[in-house]
Amino acid sequence: MNNRTGSVVFTNVKKQFGSFTAIHDLSLDIEPGTLVTLLGPSGCGKTTTLRMLAGLEHPTSGRILIGGKDVTMLPANERDVSMVFQSYALFPHMSVLENVAYGLESSGMKKSEARQRAEEGLTQVGLAGYGQRLPAELSGGQQQRVAVARALVLEPQVLLLDEPLSNLDARLRRRVRTEIRELQQRLGFTAVYVTHDQEEALAVSDRIIVMQDGVIAQQGSPRELYEAPASSFIADFIGEANVVPCEVLGNDGTEAIIRVARLEHRVPARSARPGPARIAVRPNAITLEAAEEAAFPGSIRHAAYLGDHVEYEVETEAGTLFVVDPAIDRNLAPATNVSIGFHHRGIAIINN
Repeated sequence: MNNRTGSVVFTNVKKQFGSFTAIHDLSLDIEPGTLVTLLGPSGCGKTTTLRMLAGLEHPTSGRILIGGKDVTMLPANERDVSMVFQSYALFPHMSVLENVAYGLESSGMKKSEARQRAEEGLTQVGLAGYGQRLPAELSGGQQQRVAVARALVLEPQVLLLDEPLSNLDARLRRRVRTEIRELQQRLGFTAVYVTHDQEEALAVSDRIIVMQDGVIAQQGSPRELYEAPASSFIADFIGEANVVPCEVLGNDGTEAIIRVARLEHRVPARSARPGPARIAVRPNAITLEAAEEAAFPGSIRHAAYLGDHVEYEVETEAGTLFVVDPAIDRNLAPATNVSIGFHHRGIAIINN
């Protein structure tokens, strides 16, 4: 397929529903050939943003460009985008091939050419030979790939995916998200992907845009957002985090020295200023050792064995910490006094 991949630009976009402002002055740029995920909790504005890009909603103010063309007020059928819906939206009475060819035939393409393009589309998503089956004869993951093929054969500048994996079980979600990412990288199309699932966003994205209350809370690569969250909201939303008060003692431009209780520790930090601060500590960045006295003491409140790791809740003067410990051969029972330590990675100083 000859995909004409395009850029996406939002400039000062605002969307109101009556007196309620769903999107506040949104500006963002999506480069051609990248997969960008809009991530956030329910009500954050990610779906409204996607619907405005699709032409299903129009902004109250601001501009939207696709491939350099102003599409702000154009209807959905003039946007040169295709959407993959959460529900797949396949026609149950049509064969798989007929489903994939439907949009092409509706646009006036000859039936024979449309069917040939549909066969090519099914081959691209790994479903060659499935064309004569009905959707009900396919698994959920296969149905989702049919929906992707139906969107891609239209050769849109931008592919939109609205919670595409939410109807699949956890194991199938992992497989299909890998397939979607590999397909996007192989074909090089621009994709805007909406999800509330943090792990899904980390797995598929070139860039993640985290939204909160209609604004961009932070954007960056998966690694940037996970390792350098800009706020406690981001730290807790992009993977679980313990937010702990600390004192920044010094900074050499690369690392900062922090103190938590009586424990001093070095963490990556280029701009942290000396004084009171907070750190986001990932559950697997905490070490526990049984001890009566410690620089950073704690007491085991709860322990849960989960096969390849043990989860602990630990009471400390900084609050209750959630800890993921790979040391399954030991058992730190509730009420055990422990000494808490930190790994070098998995800790970030947050500014707000």
